[in-house]
Amino acid sequence: MEVKGGRELIIAMPVEIERKFLVSGTQWRQAQGIPYSQGYLNRDKERTVRVRIAGAKAYLTIKGISRGAARTEFEYEVPPAEAAQMLELCDGPILRKTRYTLQYKGFTWEVDEFLEENKGLVIAEVELRAEDQPFERPVWVGREVTGDPRYYNANLVVHPYREWRGKDGSV
Repeated sequence: MEVKGGRELIIAMPVEIERKFLVSGTQWRQAQGIPYSQGYLNRDKERTVRVRIAGAKAYLTIKGISRGAARTEFEYEVPPAEAAQMLELCDGPILRKTRYTLQYKGFTWEVDEFLEENKGLVIAEVELRAEDQPFERPVWVGREVTGDPRYYNANLVVHPYREWRGKDGSV
């Protein structure tokens, strides 16, 4: 909240509303993928601070705690050379993946194909304006994993997919 001229102004924090799903098949491979490298400067359960290099661009992102499919998110573009130096400061290994962006029935879907320690994991995300906003899933979108902390990128850094895959019979 900010007070200006004797009046209170309420400044809304940016909110990301995102739903995540496991992916099956290969029909999503129609787009050109972009290599991503990302690490975490903070992985506290109340907030994460991430640095990401996505192709020729780089970002510093601060995310709040997830409440359902929503959480606060602040993202700032930073020079790629500085992001590369920040990656060296990260706690834990660097997460690597290839991201594919596709349009389907009015929605943008981002498909992440994870590499290295998380190879074999493919997750699709769709951002919404409201948690209950209706949308149609492409045929390659499978089981929803929104809210399952195993699939959070910050957790995949320290608990990679290859370590837990198949242990509970659900993946």
